[in-house]
Amino acid sequence: MQATLLQCIKRSAVVRNRVVISRQFSSSVSTIRPFQVSKRYNSTKAQENGAAAEKGEAEKVEAEKGEAEQKSQGKEQKIDADDAVGAAAETEKEPAIIAELREKLEKKDKDLAAMRNHYTQAKADFRHLQETTKIEKQKAKDFALQKFAKELLESLDNFDLALGHVKAETLKSNEEVKNLYDGVDMTRNIFEKTLAKFGVSKIEPLDQPFDPNLHEATFEVSHPDKVPGTVFFVQQNGYTLNDRVLRPAKVGVVKVEE
Repeated sequence: MQATLLQCIKRSAVVRNRVVISRQFSSSVSTIRPFQVSKRYNSTKAQENGAAAEKGEAEKVEAEKGEAEQKSQGKEQKIDADDAVGAAAETEKEPAIIAELREKLEKKDKDLAAMRNHYTQAKADFRHLQETTKIEKQKAKDFALQKFAKELLESLDNFDLALGHVKAETLKSNEEVKNLYDGVDMTRNIFEKTLAKFGVSKIEPLDQPFDPNLHEATFEVSHPDKVPGTVFFVQQNGYTLNDRVLRPAKVGVVKVEE
């Protein structure tokens, strides 16, 4: 019975302790909750105030940025206007400058054309001078002996006259005359070969058509066995020096019957 009483007392004490603890816990909760709520409210309000301040600062910065952009755009528009005015002034000056440059270019083109023409003429004149000098030099070389060779032709004429006056009967009958004739004929041949080395050639007109550039007609007769207009007799031999007539041949021509 005592044990039962002790157990009842213990149970009542535990219940009382639980009640006391529950009351203390509820009172502590009731005292802590308003503070926490107020603290949360204050922090939320501070955050909202900070966000509003930040938003105001951002709007202020945006406003200042917009004003700066407007000022910049105004300056750019002013610069563009100044550039447009300068461009208009340059456009007005440009035709005059272009005209001046075009005039200078045309003048330079004319000067260049005149210089080219002068150069072409000078080049042609120089080449002509070269050719003329070359020809004159060659002529001087070819005909340097013209006067000297012309003087020697008389010696050849004398050889021809001497040999032409010896008759064939005399050569057959007289051995000494024949030897003399052969010696003179040999001398004449050597003399003609020597002149040929320097361009002096004998003209052979016999039986050739009469050529007034090479022949000089001294007489004209009819000849039935010859072709009219040809040379049938040589009175004096003619010679050329490098294809230039040194002396024409004096000839007799067959008369052309009318």
